[in-house]
Amino acid sequence: MIKGLIFHHIGIATGNIELTSAFYLNTGHSISPIIDDSIQNVKICFISGGLSPLIELVSPLTVTSPVSKIISNQGVVPYHICYEVKDINKSILLLKQHKFIPLNRPVPAIALENRMICFLYSKDYGLIELLQSK
Repeated sequence: MIKGLIFHHIGIATGNIELTSAFYLNTGHSISPIIDDSIQNVKICFISGGLSPLIELVSPLTVTSPVSKIISNQGVVPYHICYEVKDINKSILLLKQHKFIPLNRPVPAIALENRMICFLYSKDYGLIELLQSK
Protein backbone atom coordinates (compact mmCIF):
# COMPACT_ATOMS: atom_id res chain seq x y z
CA MET A 1 0.00 0.00 0.00
CA ILE A 2 1.27 3.45 -0.91
CA LYS A 3 0.30 5.91 1.82
CA GLY A 4 -0.01 9.67 1.68
CA LEU A 5 -1.60 10.06 -1.77
CA ILE A 6 -4.80 12.12 -1.55
CA PHE A 7 -6.93 12.30 -4.71
CA HIS A 8 -6.97 15.83 -6.16
CA HIS A 9 -8.23 15.72 -9.78
CA ILE A 10 -8.55 13.87 -13.07
CA GLY A 11 -6.72 15.42 -16.02
CA ILE A 12 -8.42 15.36 -19.43
CA ALA A 13 -6.51 16.24 -22.61
CA THR A 14 -8.44 18.24 -25.19
CA GLY A 15 -7.54 20.06 -28.37
CA ASN A 16 -10.17 22.74 -27.74
CA ILE A 17 -10.55 23.71 -24.10
CA GLU A 18 -13.35 26.18 -24.84
CA LEU A 19 -15.45 23.58 -26.69
CA THR A 20 -14.89 20.83 -24.12
CA SER A 21 -15.58 23.14 -21.17
CA ALA A 22 -18.88 24.22 -22.80
CA PHE A 23 -20.20 20.66 -22.32
CA TYR A 24 -19.50 20.86 -18.60
CA LEU A 25 -21.10 24.31 -18.34
CA ASN A 26 -24.23 22.90 -20.02
CA THR A 27 -24.37 20.14 -17.39
CA GLY A 28 -24.36 22.62 -14.51
CA HIS A 29 -20.68 22.54 -13.57
CA SER A 30 -18.57 25.56 -12.68
CA ILE A 31 -15.56 26.47 -14.81
CA SER A 32 -12.46 28.27 -13.55
CA PRO A 33 -10.78 30.87 -15.74
CA ILE A 34 -8.50 29.41 -18.42
CA ILE A 35 -4.84 29.82 -17.49
CA ASP A 36 -1.84 29.65 -19.79
CA ASP A 37 0.95 27.67 -18.14
CA SER A 38 4.09 28.33 -20.17
CA ILE A 39 6.14 26.03 -17.91
CA GLN A 40 3.94 23.05 -18.88
CA ASN A 41 3.22 24.45 -22.38
CA VAL A 42 -0.54 24.04 -21.83
CA LYS A 43 -3.77 25.91 -21.19
CA ILE A 44 -5.67 24.70 -18.13
CA CYS A 45 -9.05 25.16 -16.53
CA PHE A 46 -10.76 23.33 -13.69
CA ILE A 47 -14.30 21.96 -13.70
CA SER A 48 -16.19 21.48 -10.44
CA GLY A 49 -19.70 20.96 -9.21
CA GLY A 50 -22.17 18.53 -7.77
CA LEU A 51 -20.81 15.20 -6.68
CA SER A 52 -18.27 15.11 -9.51
CA PRO A 53 -14.54 14.90 -8.81
CA LEU A 54 -12.45 17.93 -9.73
CA ILE A 55 -11.57 17.78 -13.43
CA GLU A 56 -8.66 19.56 -15.08
CA LEU A 57 -9.00 20.27 -18.80
CA VAL A 58 -5.60 20.50 -20.44
CA SER A 59 -5.03 21.85 -23.95
CA PRO A 60 -1.70 22.40 -25.74
CA LEU A 61 -0.31 25.90 -26.14
CA THR A 62 1.90 24.73 -29.02
CA VAL A 63 2.41 21.57 -31.08
CA THR A 64 5.38 20.68 -28.87
CA SER A 65 3.15 20.48 -25.79
CA PRO A 66 3.22 17.12 -23.99
CA VAL A 67 -0.54 16.70 -24.53
CA SER A 68 -0.39 17.27 -28.31
CA LYS A 69 0.64 13.66 -28.96
CA ILE A 70 -2.06 12.32 -26.62
CA ILE A 71 -4.73 14.28 -28.47
CA SER A 72 -3.45 13.30 -31.92
CA ASN A 73 -3.44 9.59 -30.91
CA GLN A 74 -6.61 9.44 -28.81
CA GLY A 75 -8.62 12.64 -29.07
CA VAL A 76 -10.25 14.02 -25.92
CA VAL A 77 -9.32 11.56 -23.19
CA PRO A 78 -8.67 11.30 -19.44
CA TYR A 79 -4.92 10.80 -19.20
CA HIS A 80 -3.77 11.36 -15.63
CA ILE A 81 -4.85 11.33 -12.02
CA CYS A 82 -3.38 13.88 -9.65
CA TYR A 83 -2.65 13.17 -6.00
CA GLU A 84 -1.85 15.77 -3.37
CA VAL A 85 1.10 14.87 -1.14
CA LYS A 86 2.69 16.41 1.95
CA ASP A 87 6.28 16.03 0.73
CA ILE A 88 6.67 15.74 -3.03
CA ASN A 89 10.32 14.66 -2.92
CA LYS A 90 9.68 11.86 -0.42
CA SER A 91 6.64 10.75 -2.44
CA ILE A 92 8.72 10.59 -5.61
CA LEU A 93 11.28 8.39 -3.85
CA LEU A 94 8.50 6.14 -2.53
CA LEU A 95 6.88 5.80 -5.95
CA LYS A 96 10.24 5.02 -7.56
CA GLN A 97 10.37 2.00 -5.22
CA HIS A 98 7.08 0.92 -6.87
CA LYS A 99 8.62 1.23 -10.34
CA PHE A 100 7.23 4.66 -11.22
CA ILE A 101 9.53 6.73 -13.43
CA PRO A 102 9.60 10.52 -12.86
CA LEU A 103 9.10 12.27 -16.21
CA ASN A 104 10.38 15.59 -14.95
CA ARG A 105 11.74 17.19 -11.83
CA PRO A 106 9.22 19.05 -9.64
CA VAL A 107 8.21 22.37 -11.21
CA PRO A 108 5.77 25.14 -10.22
CA ALA A 109 2.18 24.76 -11.42
CA ILE A 110 0.92 28.19 -12.43
CA ALA A 111 -2.74 27.09 -12.30
CA LEU A 112 -2.27 25.70 -8.77
CA GLU A 113 -0.79 28.70 -6.96
CA ASN A 114 2.77 27.76 -8.06
CA ARG A 115 2.68 24.67 -5.88
CA MET A 116 5.19 22.08 -7.05
CA ILE A 117 4.08 19.24 -9.34
CA CYS A 118 5.77 16.23 -10.84
CA PHE A 119 4.52 13.66 -13.37
CA LEU A 120 5.45 9.98 -12.96
CA TYR A 121 4.70 7.00 -15.17
CA SER A 122 4.31 3.29 -14.53
CA LYS A 123 3.66 0.80 -17.31
CA ASP A 124 1.35 -1.03 -14.87
CA TYR A 125 -0.57 1.97 -13.50
CA GLY A 126 -0.27 4.78 -16.06
CA LEU A 127 0.45 8.48 -15.62
CA ILE A 128 0.04 10.26 -12.30
CA GLU A 129 0.74 13.78 -11.17
CA LEU A 130 1.91 14.65 -7.68
CA LEU A 131 0.93 18.02 -6.22
CA GLN A 132 2.69 19.45 -3.16
CA SER A 133 0.09 20.31 -0.50
CA LYS A 134 -0.19 23.89 0.76
